[in-house]
Amino acid sequence: MKRLCICEICNCGRHRCAHRPTALYKKDNNACVVTEYKEKYPTYGGYNPPTSLKPKQEHQKDRGKMDGTTTFRSDYIPYEVSRRPARQQAEYKPNTGEIDLETTYKLDFNPHEVQPFAPARPKEKVHTKGGKLDTLPTYKEDFRPWEINKRELTRPEYSYQPPTEKFGNSTTFQEDFVPRGLVPRESFKPPNMAKLSEAPFDSATTNRQAFVPHALEARFIKAKEEYKPSSQPFQDRTTHRTDFQGLPGQLPKSCKPDFGKVASDVPFQNSTEFRDRFQQWPVSLPQVRQLVEYVGPTVPMDMSTTSQGDFIKHEVQPFVSVRPLPRPTKSSAPFQGNTTMRDDFKPWASRRQEMIKRPEEMRKASGKIDHLTTFKAHYTQHDVQPSVSFKPAQAPLRSEAPFDDGTMYRADFTPKRVSMCPASFDSPPGYVFENSDERGHRFFRKLLSQDRNKMAVASNIQSPREVAVMS
Repeated sequence: MKRLCICEICNCGRHRCAHRPTALYKKDNNACVVTEYKEKYPTYGGYNPPTSLKPKQEHQKDRGKMDGTTTFRSDYIPYEVSRRPARQQAEYKPNTGEIDLETTYKLDFNPHEVQPFAPARPKEKVHTKGGKLDTLPTYKEDFRPWEINKRELTRPEYSYQPPTEKFGNSTTFQEDFVPRGLVPRESFKPPNMAKLSEAPFDSATTNRQAFVPHALEARFIKAKEEYKPSSQPFQDRTTHRTDFQGLPGQLPKSCKPDFGKVASDVPFQNSTEFRDRFQQWPVSLPQVRQLVEYVGPTVPMDMSTTSQGDFIKHEVQPFVSVRPLPRPTKSSAPFQGNTTMRDDFKPWASRRQEMIKRPEEMRKASGKIDHLTTFKAHYTQHDVQPSVSFKPAQAPLRSEAPFDDGTMYRADFTPKRVSMCPASFDSPPGYVFENSDERGHRFFRKLLSQDRNKMAVASNIQSPREVAVMS
């Protein structure tokens, strides 16, 4: 009897055996033929992977001891280098005869006679006449100058006359400018003044009206405790002193070597190399020069100088300073605040300049405004008709006729036989499990008709039949 696997029993294409990647107990070179990948992608034969042309990186071992000779060392032959003999210069001997100053150019060059250069340009022909030359050009002959009189100035003669008064000259601006009266501009800004009310100030506020004063309780004052010193004596032992008593041990010894005094009973010799070699020789004391005793002059000293003897004194008037004498800052007279500026320049009565406006083209109405606009005057009111709505009324559609639940699906649908895949069962009906493969394939053997009836009677299991499904 032929054995069938789950992969071969399945007729829907969704059931496969759980293939194991490797075999645990048996190694077989035969590949798994029953796989989805093998069915869709067949193998191609006669294909070998490309060989790499890259050289192999093999390590070359040491072939022997390295020889330090190079091509230069083997081919180079050293030669004995001797010092180049120096050239001895001959002794210079001046010539006895006279020097010849002739050169090769003077000896080899033969002078030739050269004729003067004749220009190839023809000579300029000058047409001369015996008469006198008239130097009057055409411009002067054809264009005669007009007699133009000098234009008189329209500027009036101005003779400067010095003013008789101080600051009497008037400026061009004062002469040409005509002063106009300044009209103050009317301000439409409301006055920034506080409006005072004549009514008395009402100091009643919401807090004063709604606030209910409550009586405060007396403040609790905590009595101060008196200090009572402790009767027990103060223990100065801390936790560290109590718990950490220290480990018993010896005191550390010093690694410093003992100081041994080097002493000797031999008397100290104060002779040195300097004292032995350098002996003191006698030195004579320097002679002290006796100073001459000072004798003061008996004749009185002449204090006159060269400037006093040669200088002739002239009578010079004292220098008069041009700077005015300082006046006293304080004065009892009253202060006069009048100045030349105040006397000659009197303040003018100036007003604020009126804003320059163009004359209005439209005249303002003098009567009372009636608040009648163009829209109100020409607008004709019409009766508004309400628009008719074509929207259907929202009323439920009710009918006494029975509901027809017949659909095209119910009328045209033909129930078909629902086939179930035998591989969807744990034990496919009509098959008996025989054994399993190391790759995970489960093989079943098909039952005969006699064996199938026996198993159905024993287990009271009916074989699946056609099932009609209704929606």
